[in-house]
Amino acid sequence: MSVAACSSATAGQSAAASAPTATRDTTRDVLYGTPNGAWTSTYAPMRSGIVLIRGATVMTAAGEELTRGDVLIQDGKIAAVGARLEAPSDAEIVNADRRFVTPGIIDTHSHLGVYPSPSTRANSDGNEATNPTTAQVWALHSVWPQDPGFSRALAGGVTTAQLLPGSANLMGGRGITVKLVPARTVQDMMFPDAPMGLKMACGENPKRVYQERGPSTRMGNVAGYRAAFIRAERYRDKWDEWLETREGEPPERDLELETLAEVLRGNVLIHNHCYRADEMVQMINLGVEFGFKVRSFHHAVEAYKIRDYLARDTIAASMWVNWWGFKMEAFDAVSENIALVSQAGAPAILHTDDAIGIQIMNQNAARAMYAGQAAGIPVSRDEALRWITANPAWALGIGDRVGTLEVGKNADLVIWSGDPFSVYTLADQVFIDGALVYDRGLVDMRPVSDFEVGILPAAAGEGGGR
Repeated sequence: MSVAACSSATAGQSAAASAPTATRDTTRDVLYGTPNGAWTSTYAPMRSGIVLIRGATVMTAAGEELTRGDVLIQDGKIAAVGARLEAPSDAEIVNADRRFVTPGIIDTHSHLGVYPSPSTRANSDGNEATNPTTAQVWALHSVWPQDPGFSRALAGGVTTAQLLPGSANLMGGRGITVKLVPARTVQDMMFPDAPMGLKMACGENPKRVYQERGPSTRMGNVAGYRAAFIRAERYRDKWDEWLETREGEPPERDLELETLAEVLRGNVLIHNHCYRADEMVQMINLGVEFGFKVRSFHHAVEAYKIRDYLARDTIAASMWVNWWGFKMEAFDAVSENIALVSQAGAPAILHTDDAIGIQIMNQNAARAMYAGQAAGIPVSRDEALRWITANPAWALGIGDRVGTLEVGKNADLVIWSGDPFSVYTLADQVFIDGALVYDRGLVDMRPVSDFEVGILPAAAGEGGGR
């Protein structure tokens, strides 16, 4: 997204432009895959003031819905949520009468930036399909910040997304969590201190891509995972022994095993593309063998069949509401999938895996809610909202900072024109860390990619606006 198009909003990011300072005592940092701080976040919150949103229906995603509530934003945080709050003398008052306020939407599964728009082979950077296990690659190093999809998602109320590699491989590489702010570099978008994720894939995709060289069967897939983690255990143990004694030279670094060792240590979270119920249980068993736990199964078309397993182990399922039937493993779908998983007590999540679907996540959450209710499953509005806010925040390891409207959390929130579960509702304003980053009523507050400026001058605010 263009820095020029949102100059007032991005003025506070000057600190983020400086390169990290190198240090030499970095052995522990190396284990986290960021030697010398080279790949850490340089995100800095945009400039913000004190804002009081008054008179809205406030949906907190924390169990409470206020029919005429207020939200006070101060220092980029949620300072208060309640009724008839006192406004500080220097606060900007936003009249939200007959409108709704929710936490910012979070997508656990996006390929924005790595498969950007327009779709061209030159910019197709999501699958390193050269080996069945490529845990050494990071989506971070493929993301194109000028992807117009970022601003489209922001206009749909999305404030945070996990950007993942594709699903050609058993282990496709690391994913990163970003805030959808205008930025020149992906580091300027990265959610500070959010854990990285390891993208893994079950089933048909690895079988199809590697059928000539293997794995070509599901048993070959599992053998590939196990072989990789056996090597990772040895690598981790060598490093842990050296860190304990500091005797001699440290072991030689291996980028692939470095990522897998961090999975075994619990510092990198597993996000597992997996459709069939039986295969999800195979992956749960893999975790038992090597001492890790999948954080979220993605797509999880048959999650409803093993919802008791997911609840028992507190494993999330990131699901569609009704995207199915495009291959064999995607056939046994039900529209009540999300509601059934949620009813069982597992962390239920609606995700997209799609540059268009990410723009209407509120509508798809509504479809999933109504599908559950139509089947006799009691789904509250708060529960359905959590499918696109609090639960994905937990799955990404950032639930202590975003996902609900609670005092002390980041002021990432959306003011909607009406009920967010209505197909007629649009995001009026979007705040990230208390800063207004999108305003439907102001052309200058609709971020535009630099890529679009030369070919769509009207969209960049030239020639009379949109």
